Amino acid sequence: MDTSFKSLSIGDVEKLVVEAGLPKFRAGQILSWVYAKGARSYDEMTDLPKAMRAQFSEAYPLHNPTVIDKRVSRDKSRKYVLEFGDGALAETVGLPSSDGRLSVCVSSQSGCGMRCAFCATGHAGLTRNLLPGEIIDQIIHVQEDFGQRVTNVVVMGQGEPFANYDNTLAALRIANHPKLLNIGARHVTVSTCGLTEGIRRFAEEPEQFTLAVSLHAARQEVRDTIMPGVARQRLGELRSALKHYTDATGKRFSFEYALMKDVNDSMEDLDALVSYCKRLLCHVNIIPLNEIEDSPFKPVSRTVLETWCTRLEDAGVPATIRNSRGTDIAGACGQLASKHI
Repeated sequence: MDTSFKSLSIGDVEKLVVEAGLPKFRAGQILSWVYAKGARSYDEMTDLPKAMRAQFSEAYPLHNPTVIDKRVSRDKSRKYVLEFGDGALAETVGLPSSDGRLSVCVSSQSGCGMRCAFCATGHAGLTRNLLPGEIIDQIIHVQEDFGQRVTNVVVMGQGEPFANYDNTLAALRIANHPKLLNIGARHVTVSTCGLTEGIRRFAEEPEQFTLAVSLHAARQEVRDTIMPGVARQRLGELRSALKHYTDATGKRFSFEYALMKDVNDSMEDLDALVSYCKRLLCHVNIIPLNEIEDSPFKPVSRTVLETWCTRLEDAGVPATIRNSRGTDIAGACGQLASKHI
């Protein structure tokens, strides 16, 4: 059975080249063609020997995604649905900034198995993990469509990246490589529902990638209800893993907290969050919930958002209210679920 080139890490390509009896620098050439130059076939790789092109084309074909949907928001963000060769779908969002930056929100899985009650993707379920190159394909497509280089990547689209840990990290290393996409590690953020084993592994990685944690409740019974996929991982265990992360890296992480009316927005919930954040090197992103059709979860008022932000700041916990973008194209937090599924 063919193995897609998109399944290979940088190290895998280097190993295959050497095993084929070729000079190691050929690995850098082929990686550059695929990820820096956006080649869609081996025929384009004109500085590689024909025999090598034929060998890799047969053994490691380039499976390129097809864009089957594109939406453009009033705020100039763009959402895309990419279809891979086996029919698996993934969504990605391009987010331009007025200062010239271009951020991309990428998916790490096709669908998601975490079953968060307020998230549209969770309702669709998990199709499969995405390959390293399939994650990178999302960045490349956004670059090509906007006609400018991507400067920031957030792995906050469909899927739980730490449930696809090896492929996600392999993709981030391609994105970060100075001769490939050359995106600074500190401009790459990985968002997890709080898989503690993944957080501990992430703490030991040599790159300076940043971490975000979808918390959404600091009371165990509330979190178990709205985030059943991590119900077996207790909040105390999560806090311990995060303390390990900050001790090991010296880096601050972010909590994501989507406020939902009459679910996680009580004064008891706020007190629990303040207590949970104390003595952690963290920042809290308070997220206005984006409504999903037929969902029972509703957003809170602006007054409540500001009250929470002020209370956290007064307690010495840095906090901001996130400006959600792409809401009119279902591209904002919690809304990513392809209508093509």
